[in-house]
Amino acid sequence: MDLVFRDAEVVDGTGGASYRADVAIDGGRIAAIVKEGAAAGCQRPTARRAVDAEGLVLSPGFIDMHAHSDLALLRDPDHSAKAAQGVTLEVLGQDGLSYAPVDDRTLAEVRRAITGWNGSGDDIDFDWRTVGEYLDRLDRGVAVNAAYLVPQGTVRMYAVGWDDRPATESELDHMRRLVAEGMEQGAVGMSSGLTYTPGMYAKDAELTELCRVVAGYGGYYCPHHRSYGAGALEAYEEMVRLTRDAGCALHLAHATMNFGVNEGRAPELLALLDEALDAGSDISLDTYPYTPGCTTLVAVLPSWASEGGPEAVLARLRDDGTAERIRHHLEVIGSDGCHGVPVDWDTIEISGVSEATLTDWVGRRVDGWATARRLLLEDRLGTTILQHVGHEENVRTIMRHRVHTGGSDGILQGLKPHPRAYGTFPQYLGRYVRELGVLTLEDCVAHLTSRPAARLGLTDRGLVREGHRADLVLFDPETVGAGATYASPRTLPTGIPHVLVDGEFVMEDGRRTSALAGRSVRRAR
Repeated sequence: MDLVFRDAEVVDGTGGASYRADVAIDGGRIAAIVKEGAAAGCQRPTARRAVDAEGLVLSPGFIDMHAHSDLALLRDPDHSAKAAQGVTLEVLGQDGLSYAPVDDRTLAEVRRAITGWNGSGDDIDFDWRTVGEYLDRLDRGVAVNAAYLVPQGTVRMYAVGWDDRPATESELDHMRRLVAEGMEQGAVGMSSGLTYTPGMYAKDAELTELCRVVAGYGGYYCPHHRSYGAGALEAYEEMVRLTRDAGCALHLAHATMNFGVNEGRAPELLALLDEALDAGSDISLDTYPYTPGCTTLVAVLPSWASEGGPEAVLARLRDDGTAERIRHHLEVIGSDGCHGVPVDWDTIEISGVSEATLTDWVGRRVDGWATARRLLLEDRLGTTILQHVGHEENVRTIMRHRVHTGGSDGILQGLKPHPRAYGTFPQYLGRYVRELGVLTLEDCVAHLTSRPAARLGLTDRGLVREGHRADLVLFDPETVGAGATYASPRTLPTGIPHVLVDGEFVMEDGRRTSALAGRSVRRAR
């Protein structure tokens, strides 16, 4: 054997009780599991290297069901933000906006639109245009594995543009083809960002048609739905109804209940989902274990202000009359970009800027529309924010649900990113398992491993089982925890000495190795 972990406490991802065992790795797969007290004659496995795992938990690698590492994986070979957490697989292409499929025009537009998420991309060689070509690029070697969702907003940008109108029949056919091609090339499903333009301009009939294409390939639909504030329950119900009509599996992205109007209402959401599940719907969800959200400042504007694309937004902001109309929608009416809730500027903290001259704003709260307008113009829409609008009891209630999985929604850009980018998975294990007892260790590991693997249709990941790929994490249940805080959000976690991707150490003795063992994980045909 290549490697054996001796005397590990195995939490295998099934949710069942842990057990003590030796686990041997060979050729990138789990080759043998010999439990303590095995029958006489069952020898302990030997290997070229043995690691003493006494007192440590061995679990499957964690699967980040909602990641924004689309360019970070290419830009930063180290990628300790995720590798150090025990993440061995990320799902990219989230919130309906990413970098494939594109033509030259669409690529330029989407780069501008999500600069706040991923940077400008000036340091990236965009040598791909299709989903398959992007996945091929990942296959050259990255820090951790990655799966991809076809981004519906990018698809609409490509086929329709930035107009707030129904797609023509020929445009809808074009979108169907783009989604089908992405699925053929290995995407695991389709995402939407229905509070982001231009994806939010799609009506339900259009989304249903695209979901039917996804369902035909056995994929799933992952919407950032139309509201997490006023109208949140109606927005969840819309997605349940839409995917039921399309015959498509549904995975609800960062399934939170935020803003003051939703405090204490998580049980209402779970009752809605339980009713649909009991009726036969195929539904799962992900959350991060924090209360604030994170997005771009431009995202809170009303959708009509973003019609036509980034340059049109900037032109409207420069015009005093139009800017006043935007302010009225934000502060009085409640814009659809801000989830139908009048904006409370005190909840908005600047987490990152694109222009170096504006760095003094990072970490400060926005003090009103005049400041927000100035930042949007001077930073050319590249400003990222934390929005402090969540509720701890809602977070705890939702993470207990039977179809819950973990997702960081980690935006790695900015001087002061959300700590979830560096801390989500150890935060679950340290705070919500060890300190608060919200979940048992075995149940939590299942949430972070086998459940997401099942949603992705992976039959050889997500469990510690003989024959499965050796995507594994070895952690100390007594010390594991998120180092990242709001004050120091790039601090690496504690208590996770070893992480393996396909049998290779990407973290060894708490340090990042030089291994680039990650590859694309494509939809099984």
